[in-house]
This record gives sequence, structure tokens and C-alpha cells, in this order.
Amino acid sequence: MYAKSNTMYHKLLKRCKCFMSTQVKREKEFKWIEPVGTDTGIKLYNTVTKTKVPLILRREGFLTWYMCGPTVYDSAHIGHAIAYVKSDIIQRILSDYFNIHTLVIMGITDIDDKIIRRSIKEGKDYRELSRFYEKEFFDDMRKLNVKAPYLSCRVTEYIPQIIKFISDILAKGGAYVASNGSVYFDIMSYNSYNKYGKLSTPFADSTTHPNKRTSLDFALWKAAKDNEPYWESPWGRGRPGWHIECSAMASAIFGKTIDIHSGGIDLIFPHHENEEAQSCCYHTVEQWVNYWLHSGHLCLNDIKMSKSLQNTISIQQFLKKHTANHMRMLCLLSNYRNNIIYSDEVIDHAVNITNKIENFINECNNYVTGKLNSGNIDEAALIHNLHETKQIVHMALTNDFNTAQALHAIIKLVNIGNKMLFENHSIHNDKGTAAIAAVSVYISNILSCFGISQSTSTMQNQNIKDIIEHFVEFRSAVRNRALEQKPRDEVLLLACDTVRKNLHTCGIVVKDRKDLSTWAVQINS
Repeated sequence: MYAKSNTMYHKLLKRCKCFMSTQVKREKEFKWIEPVGTDTGIKLYNTVTKTKVPLILRREGFLTWYMCGPTVYDSAHIGHAIAYVKSDIIQRILSDYFNIHTLVIMGITDIDDKIIRRSIKEGKDYRELSRFYEKEFFDDMRKLNVKAPYLSCRVTEYIPQIIKFISDILAKGGAYVASNGSVYFDIMSYNSYNKYGKLSTPFADSTTHPNKRTSLDFALWKAAKDNEPYWESPWGRGRPGWHIECSAMASAIFGKTIDIHSGGIDLIFPHHENEEAQSCCYHTVEQWVNYWLHSGHLCLNDIKMSKSLQNTISIQQFLKKHTANHMRMLCLLSNYRNNIIYSDEVIDHAVNITNKIENFINECNNYVTGKLNSGNIDEAALIHNLHETKQIVHMALTNDFNTAQALHAIIKLVNIGNKMLFENHSIHNDKGTAAIAAVSVYISNILSCFGISQSTSTMQNQNIKDIIEHFVEFRSAVRNRALEQKPRDEVLLLACDTVRKNLHTCGIVVKDRKDLSTWAVQINS
């Protein structure tokens, strides 16, 4: 069916080398096709054009999003988690801030080389192994306040769709069956349409591949090896290749066009490049994904966090010391496309910012309810700064979801509010409560849009909240009586200080102000 002569092989190899040598030049020829639809007013970085372009939706107020999920052979670490937290932040901004209904589908790779090797090593069925780590993954995501996708698609449950996908590509001349029964995507055939290399400059390895026509060709179907799981196909027993999985599952749900497809920057090549190539071939379209969204890595000493490098921190380890809010704040303080260099100083900064904002919201509530009766609130100035903050935050979020700029504006507003609340402790001022309340509500709402959970800071369990409130009031009454006595009752004051310190170890911060005591929750690192 296919030419097997050395002459033809060398011709193909020569064409591949020619393709590689001209790729940098040809890269400029690739064009992003602007969708027809509704402009959201949001600018999004475009991997094809390397510029920011308008986010245009085919259906107004509705966005389709496919994201590459985990390969479930081991526990996830915070390097994995960062990618999903970043995606979750953007999805929440789209849905909760811009009011765009965002339908998210996640692919779950539950069969591949790593899963097979791990299952053999542990003497377990690959399905048992993959289900265990899949459950653990979603449990970890729930603890990190990452919303579950509308649908998670396991590769093993889409084998018929994958086989059909491959068959259709073969029928269009975009792939070939190798002598060992594997099926490979034919880069040179596809390249005749000048489409490969759209997302990045491809690079071929120097390894000899006896079953491939060129080293850039990639497996759509892998022929079964001894003692490995397999499925029957028109080409023999085997299992899907890595790239075909996402294309087939996403196409089964969304069809020939997807608004956003996300993953880490390491997936640009070869995974996403190959996805786009085979999907355009299958659907006979020039552009399968309208917007590719790639998030930066979490690094230790400028090196990507990876199991193979043994430089990982598990999600469970992280959550023993920090909270989901701390990880989210870490992501919010930088652009989603940038790498984060992880260190104690970096995470401590995120913790401090989180605590600062939470404490400010608590102090606002104390002021509005009369528990904090000092300060000098310039209502007009505070409202002006609030409006200015709203404008900056809005512009930042429309500019490729620039949460770092948005957080900077929010922190500036917090600083202004704090200065007014504590500018003069000796002056009783009950004015400006409406302005303080407005600022508190806005900051709480925008943080909620970012996925910052306030369950810990507001202690939604009302019974516990009431118990703490009554206890702090009782302590305050005892303390005031001890101060009024002459001489002061040092024994009672020492007891009150001890109680305050004990509460602090539980994350409850009590602040004594003249004859009134207030409390707030603070999660320390």
C-alpha cells in the first residue's frame, strides 16, 4: 500500500529536513483565523500570533473549554496543582466576573506507558491503579478549591471514538499503518497544506525510528506489546497514542471547533501541536482551537518541579502547612503565563498578603458593627479610591487576566482603608460606615471571583463563631474589671493574656482596644 523502497524513504527524509530548515521562516506565514461572533472586550495572549488578540465567542455568553488533565499513575504534586489553580482562576473570572457561561471538559489519561509500568511493578490491574489516583487527584483539587469540570473523560471509555478518529484520518491520507501494526500521523502529507508548526517550531530528535517515515511522525495507535492491555482495532491489537486521546474526546463533546484549550507551557510541543494537526486533518478545517492557553510552571531554583528530578512537594505536604488560599494567592500575584520560582520567601509573601486582606475585611466589619470605634474615615476620598480600584481591576482582567495588576490595586486600596481605620485611635468617629462597608463588600466579592475562599476567615459554622464571640466578650469583661481595680488585678490580666496567646495558637487573633476586644481568624504559615 505504501512505498517501502530506500529511495522513497530518503526522499521523505530529505523533505522533512528541508521542512525543518525553513520552519523559522515559515512560522511567520501562519495565520490565526479570528472567530466570527461576539467580542467579549477581553484580550487574550495568542500562541499562534504571539500577540494579544480579542476573545471572540461564537455564541454570545457561552464558551467551550477543553483542558488536558492528569495521567493518573501517581500522586499529584504542587507543580501539577499550580496549572489547575491557574486555569480555575481564569475560568472563575470568565464565569463569575464577566458572566460568561464556561463549559469545561477535562481529559483523564488512564492508560499509558507509565500507568502500565506502575501497575506491573505493584502487581495491580491498571484500572485499579488509575482509579485510585484519579480519585486522589479530584480529592486534592477539591481541597484546593478547584472547581470540578462539567465532565471528565477517561481515555479507556472513548476507545470506539478514538478508533473512528484514526480511521477517518487514514481515509484522508493523513496517516499510515506501519509494518508492526502501529498507526502514525504523516507529517509530510499534512505539511503539504502548510499547517504543521503553527504553535511552535518543531524539533526532531536524532533517534532512528524504523517504523516511521520521518522522526516527526507521531503515533495515533500503538501496536500491543506482550502482557500489555490492548483493544481490538482494524490495524490489530493495541492502544491509543498520547495525542489522539485529547483530540478524539474533545471532538466527541465539542465538535470541530473549541473556544479555549489549556495546558502547561510544556505541552505546546509536541502535544498541542500534534493535537491541532490531527484535528484539523480529521475535521477538514484550518483551525480547530480558537485560543490556546498555556500556564507557566512551578520551579525550584529555576528548574521545573518534576517527579523525575525528585524535587516535588506533594499537595498533602503543602496543605499541612499552608491553605488553599495561600496557593491561590501565589498564583494571583503573577501572570498565569509566567513560571513561579518557589521558595519560602515567595510563599511567605503570598501568606502575608492573604492575611493582610483577610484582617482588613474583619476590621471593616468591626468598624461597621461598632466594635472598632476609632479612626478617621474620609468617606469621599475612600469612595473615590474604590471607584479607581474597580476601573484598574477591570482593565487588568480584560488584559489577558492580569491578576497581578488587579491584586496590586486591591492591596493599595487596603492600605488606604487601613490608614483611615487606624489613623487616630483617640478619636471616636462613626462616620463613613457606608464607605467602609462598600470597600469590604467589593474586595470580598472580587476575591470570591478569583476563588479565594472566605470560609476560613468568616468561619461559616455559625455555632463555632457564636461560641468564640461569647468567649471573647467574657474575656473582655474580665479584663476590663481587672484594669479598673486599684491596684490592677495582675493575676486576672495574666490569665487574660494567656487565653489570648492560646487562642492565637488556634488561629484566633484577639485584639484589645481600650474597653473593647475584637477577634479575627488568621492562618499562619
